[in-house]
Amino acid sequence: MSEAEAQLPAGYPSAWEADVVLRDGSVAQVRPITPADTEALQRFHGSQSEESIYLRFFAPLRELSDRDAKRFTHVDYRQRVALVMFIGDALVGIARYDRLGGPTDGTAEVAFNVSDAFQGRGIGSVLLEHLAAIGQEAGVERFVADVLPQNRKMLSVFRDAGYEVKHRFDDGVVALRFDIRPTEQSEQVRADREQRAESVSVKALLSPQSVAVIGVSTRDPSVGRTVLRNLRDSGFTGDVYGISREGEEIDGHPTYASLADLPGPVDLAVLAVPADSVLDVVRRCAARGVKSLLVVSAGFAEAGPEGVRLQTRLLRVARTHGMRVVGPNSFGVINTAPEVSLNASLAPGMPGPGSLGLFAQSGALGIAILELLGNRRLGLSAFVSAGNRVDVSGNDLMQHWFDDERTNAVGLYLESMGNPRKFSRIARRLAARKPVIVVKSDLTAFGTPRGHRVRNTKARPQAFRSMLRQAGVIRVDSAHQMFDVAQLVVNQPLPAGDRVAVVGNADALGVLAADAAASRGLDVTHGPVSLQPEASAGEFEDALTAAFEDPDVDSVIACFIPPLATDGLEVARVLARTSAQHRKPCVSTFLGIHGVPDALSALTPDGVEQTVPSYSMPEDAVRALAAATRYGEWRQRDRGHLVAPEGIDRSRAEEIVRGVLEESPQGRRLRGDELDALLGCYGISLWPVRAVADPDEAVAAARELGYPVVLKSVSPLVRHQPVTAVRADLGSDASVREAFAALDARLAPLHANRFVVQRMATPGIACVLGTSEDPLFGPVVRFSLGGAPTELLDDIGYRIPPLSTVDVRDLIGSVKAAPLLNGHRGAAPVDRAALEDLVARVSVLADQLPQVVDLELNPVNCHRDGLEVLGASVSIAPPERRADTGRRSLT
Repeated sequence: MSEAEAQLPAGYPSAWEADVVLRDGSVAQVRPITPADTEALQRFHGSQSEESIYLRFFAPLRELSDRDAKRFTHVDYRQRVALVMFIGDALVGIARYDRLGGPTDGTAEVAFNVSDAFQGRGIGSVLLEHLAAIGQEAGVERFVADVLPQNRKMLSVFRDAGYEVKHRFDDGVVALRFDIRPTEQSEQVRADREQRAESVSVKALLSPQSVAVIGVSTRDPSVGRTVLRNLRDSGFTGDVYGISREGEEIDGHPTYASLADLPGPVDLAVLAVPADSVLDVVRRCAARGVKSLLVVSAGFAEAGPEGVRLQTRLLRVARTHGMRVVGPNSFGVINTAPEVSLNASLAPGMPGPGSLGLFAQSGALGIAILELLGNRRLGLSAFVSAGNRVDVSGNDLMQHWFDDERTNAVGLYLESMGNPRKFSRIARRLAARKPVIVVKSDLTAFGTPRGHRVRNTKARPQAFRSMLRQAGVIRVDSAHQMFDVAQLVVNQPLPAGDRVAVVGNADALGVLAADAAASRGLDVTHGPVSLQPEASAGEFEDALTAAFEDPDVDSVIACFIPPLATDGLEVARVLARTSAQHRKPCVSTFLGIHGVPDALSALTPDGVEQTVPSYSMPEDAVRALAAATRYGEWRQRDRGHLVAPEGIDRSRAEEIVRGVLEESPQGRRLRGDELDALLGCYGISLWPVRAVADPDEAVAAARELGYPVVLKSVSPLVRHQPVTAVRADLGSDASVREAFAALDARLAPLHANRFVVQRMATPGIACVLGTSEDPLFGPVVRFSLGGAPTELLDDIGYRIPPLSTVDVRDLIGSVKAAPLLNGHRGAAPVDRAALEDLVARVSVLADQLPQVVDLELNPVNCHRDGLEVLGASVSIAPPERRADTGRRSLT
């Protein structure tokens, strides 16, 4: 334990600490208040205007008494909760709530105070968001507040948060009251604010007005000198400063000996100094007012334990002083916007401008990725290499690209993922308006690259793939495939459907393209049309026009092998011209022709240049087209709405969980009564079951439950062997006794004679529904049909809460055995509405109760008239802090 931790008061909830981005893009720290904050609180109060003091306290309280200061800074973090926000060493905001009744009272009085000097930066909104999330976790259901009518700023904080605020005017005061349970509107407000703030912070990084390169050396090549040269050669429109030890002239330009010598402010500092010098340089940057840091230096977490500690300290110092950090071990950042023209990277040349935003974690692969990009003639809007990704991540860049008009598609080369829940939330919003293409291997395949701050995961690789599909992300296996897809989505409209035409001048090539299309789920409705090898460009144009104008065609695949009689470039120009006249995407393969990309561009009727992407082989073209088609289908689908089942008692469920953990601090499986109670809080009824040890107990249980009944073994050894372990439709005492004796004799050698009795359910299809709390993903909901074959074939679907109504339907339909639920070989279809409702309830339970580390409903008997949950198990344990907690935080 550190000295600082030892001074914290008892019960101090460190999980409430968070770094947050404010409205202007700067970074601040939110944490619980402590008695040590008394002096800072007094300074804060003393700096406030008389008006602000009056609006907060309803009195001209010019000074805080020692008694008041102690009351404000000494809280129990349960009944009385207070948060403070710091920017550097300055306390800039305070928020608190006090429960009006006992520990279980659902109403708390809330109050805020924001520094006059920091008004307008969204501090009150952030504090309210964090306080509400903490209150929900503690069982608070609503906030109340008394606000003076002239305190318009505070009234707007409550009103603009997306809550349904009720107010009344009483004795000169506006009394406010609002439920703090998240609504779609409040969640939308939070997401919008988070996006705007994080976008602003990244924009400041990508569009600086001044850049200082610290660590420029006379040696050539050297990292600092290379970055400085690239900055100047790129035509950066702002001020460029080089800082070297002696302040000597380098490459014909003067340098400075220190930051203090610079003639103007610095927006972005590029650090190219040895790792053991970085912290000292960061502190000097903070004193100089630098806004963002790009650390190209290596020797941090990728170098071992000491490097990990150094990297952690780098992040803490930078965030304490409000700076964002790219790196360390970064390849650099690039912004091709003409008004910026920034190449603060090790790339020898400036990529051409374009509409693809590119993020790569790997510094080592930076050059290779940019070379691939250049070979494809794909233009960039911006490029960021995160290196060890200590701070700025792909999530931040997606927030920026969400409303960046220069970026029409996003490519992410990910080696790890630090916050999948936040990634999924942001990617889904971004993918709804722009394609997001991700190169990522399965998270659990070979571990995490050294240097990356990533929690371990226990989830199956399928859970990660499902998360990407759920978010509408286009997942590919390599950088080559990423650029294959990017070529298409950047240059062509999205497919309206999966119907394709194949047009070419070689039978073999056309069949190859058609087979590839069919294998990837595309429907070949036109062709393959194979022209004669000697066909003219005009004949090719006629065939293409017929394909584009076919109402049963959504996309066109063109394949061309140049014969001696026809000019291949002329055919390319015909294809480009014909494609540009129609709002349908087209991909092409021109074997053995050089210079095709130039010839494949033409103007659309509204004057926009459009290029038909060309691929070396038809399979590459079809793979890209299939990916774009699936993405287009996702874009066109109804998104549904977040599930919100009725009859949920979250407060009671949290009481049950707290009671279990008070009794068993390490956690345990729930007993039968606890299980019934917890599931009941979420409207899930467990089919009555009675454990029995002998025939007399079995008969007594059958009489209690009512005939007919089922006798079955609950031993894991035979759980998937219904013929061996179950006797069904028992209608009398005698039949129960006979079944017990027979099963007992059969299963005794296996030590599987642990029996239960249940009332006989309607014959149906057995399903399994569960959820697990993962250290990386948080809750992961899984669904499958029951039985050993399902597990052996790994036919299990996964989704990450919170789920929408569409997610619920997709989860059930994602397993290969799902057609059995729709009726098979004359069987009646199951009640899908009942099954979807059950999935929704389990997903909400998993999302709200991180203490539920594992839950399984098995079996769930589904039939045409509803369903019964015949078996269940729940394990409770102290929760790890989720990476995405429902309140804004840089994690």
